[in-house]
Amino acid sequence: MELSDIDNATSLVALFLQRADQRGDKPFLTAKIDGEWTSISYAEAADKVCLLAESLRAIGLRDGDRVMIVAENRPEWCIADLAIMAAGCITTPAYTTNTERDHSHILDDSGASAVFVGNAKLTKALFPAIMKTGRGHHVIAIDPVPSSQSGSIDLHRWEEMTTGDAAAARKAVDARIADIKRRDMACIIYTSGTSGAPRGVMLHHGAILHNVSAAANVIEHDLGWEEERFLSFLPLSHAFEHTAGFYLPLGLGADIWFSEGLDKLSSNLEEASPTVMVVVPRLFEVLRGKMIKAIEKQGSVARFLLGRALSLGEKQVSGRDGIMTRPDELLLSATLRPKIRQRFGGRVKALVSGGAPLNPEVGGFFQAMGLTMLQGYGQTESAPVIACNYPSAGIKLDTVGPPLPGVEVRIAEDGEILVRGELVMLGYWQRPEDTEATIKDGWLHTGDVGHIDDKGRIKITDRKKDIIVNDKGDNVAPQKLEGMLTLQPEISQAMVSGDKKPYMVALIVPDPEWAVLWARENGEAFDMAALQDLPAFRSAIKAAIDRTNRDLSVIEKVRKFVLADEPFTVDNDMMTPTMKIRRMQIRENYQDQLDALY
Repeated sequence: MELSDIDNATSLVALFLQRADQRGDKPFLTAKIDGEWTSISYAEAADKVCLLAESLRAIGLRDGDRVMIVAENRPEWCIADLAIMAAGCITTPAYTTNTERDHSHILDDSGASAVFVGNAKLTKALFPAIMKTGRGHHVIAIDPVPSSQSGSIDLHRWEEMTTGDAAAARKAVDARIADIKRRDMACIIYTSGTSGAPRGVMLHHGAILHNVSAAANVIEHDLGWEEERFLSFLPLSHAFEHTAGFYLPLGLGADIWFSEGLDKLSSNLEEASPTVMVVVPRLFEVLRGKMIKAIEKQGSVARFLLGRALSLGEKQVSGRDGIMTRPDELLLSATLRPKIRQRFGGRVKALVSGGAPLNPEVGGFFQAMGLTMLQGYGQTESAPVIACNYPSAGIKLDTVGPPLPGVEVRIAEDGEILVRGELVMLGYWQRPEDTEATIKDGWLHTGDVGHIDDKGRIKITDRKKDIIVNDKGDNVAPQKLEGMLTLQPEISQAMVSGDKKPYMVALIVPDPEWAVLWARENGEAFDMAALQDLPAFRSAIKAAIDRTNRDLSVIEKVRKFVLADEPFTVDNDMMTPTMKIRRMQIRENYQDQLDALY
């Protein structure tokens, strides 16, 4: 596969059609249908993309029209995305977890003319938003939806939109995309909104192609290119999965398999045998916890090996690995590592982490287990990848690695990370003031704080807006503390607080699996609300916090805590779809309890 094709491509659609011509009947998009993994080839996908693009033009869509996608991860999502651009329109992805209010905001803000919807369930929040805003009245239903609830909406069936003369459609698409340039807008991706209303980030074709080219070169030169297979798990509506889980494998000519969801992820990994998987840190934290519990149940020998692996991981993170750790490397390679690799399908060459900071201890665990961990860093505004840890640059897990080729990075006087290059967004949709405040003299002001080490690797310390300044003027990075707290088996989720206060406090969500075991061992019935009132239960949580405090400075130590009434979830609006906590919403719910700790 010629990676130079990516650099020479004028648009994402042009790159796809070139790959389709090269790959032909090779599998491109694979999903489980009626219990069987079923693939769509590159050639078949190209036919559908072109036919769908011409159907979108036939129903009245024109150059620059925005088209939403509200669908779960599936082959049709990718085909719709490419077809929208092939029709000269602009993709506007939306999360399947969006409420009616969320959909109304995006419909109104983007002025969408049409919407792809995955199934009948997703219309329950979408259709009222369409009727209320008067936007997106053309709805293309991938699966059947009840026409009785459509009202004035113009419904179109996927099957009808993807039939016809494929050769004629391809000719029309080729002529249309010949005018698309790298600086032309490809999509508007709305931020997940950890604070305030989501803003539409305008990404051009060149920004995403730049990301794909740099990441593809890392895979080819550091990991060795082969017939790659990606397992797609994160929402395609998120910039990280959109680029790294869709357009990167497309650029590599890879096969993308779609996970059936978190509850089936383990079996999907073994069935798909991916070579690359893109995941957010929270999932790695969950997987690490489950793997540790599973190993501990296997007896004293397994627990000894686990101890060696954890020790090796700590040394790798701190840079103390070398000839002295060779015996542990050999021991683990002969015992635990083959079993762990098999749990990931046996072929995985890299686990890619992004979307939020990865706790070095979590990354070290997977590295010690023989799995290459590539931590990426970026944001939606940079399409999204700015930097990445990769072997030839010397992986150091408390950094996010060096900037990608073609990316300029400098640190402002206040510690903010500034970025320049083709990857930077065009701006925020219909928000010129926000754009001017974020892009100054061509430099993207990331809002992240950090520094560059002597090897050119970026180390993130925190978000400017998230940094806690205590009553003495000391700065505390909450994400670091929260990451360390959630490594304790007793703690599932945490949010720390302490702005303008004398010390740090925490809101804690106990781990439900640990709580069940604690109740059983202490002769109590399992009722989370009732357990939280027990002094002994609270003492166990405090012991976990005390263990964390041993590795924290005086100003970082968590002095007091309160237990949350419920977990942070997308449904209760305290977590984004990509598993980042929404601090503003959590504070609104728990501010009184947190203030009472002082």
